[in-house]
Amino acid sequence: MPIHKFHTEQLLNVSIEEAWDFFSSPGNLPKITPSDLDFKIITQLERQSIFPGMHIEYRVKPLLGIPVKWITIINDVVVPHHFTDKQLKGPYKLWLHSHTFTETEDGILMTDDVYYQLPFGIIGEIAHRLFVRKRIEEIFSYRYKVLEKIFNYSNELVS
Repeated sequence: MPIHKFHTEQLLNVSIEEAWDFFSSPGNLPKITPSDLDFKIITQLERQSIFPGMHIEYRVKPLLGIPVKWITIINDVVVPHHFTDKQLKGPYKLWLHSHTFTETEDGILMTDDVYYQLPFGIIGEIAHRLFVRKRIEEIFSYRYKVLEKIFNYSNELVS
């Protein structure tokens, strides 16, 4: 079965240190996740910032309100530019999410690249076409809107 790719970019009006501080703290994930997923972090976060080899356990309800355990490992950490989270257990056969932060003249370009594969062979592929791809797009669209409010909101009035 094919491996799918989802890519998104967003320009953030913050320093690279501020971007890294926010995104490298797993405790911020619920803030940027749609509430209907009922996303909960199960792992006791003794450290606020991610580190290579860090395991994080979540509970999420991706479909029909059915809770699913999701465990990821943090890899490829290059402070403050890049990290990857990889699913060890969860709803996907493969989930590899790469987060990249690049300084530009206009702010920080945040790039997300997700490589994923669904279980259940052809049934998983049908589910992908019918609703999984759309759901991933909705989740990242929600995230985009929340991050716009957190980082790019301006109090200036436009004349």
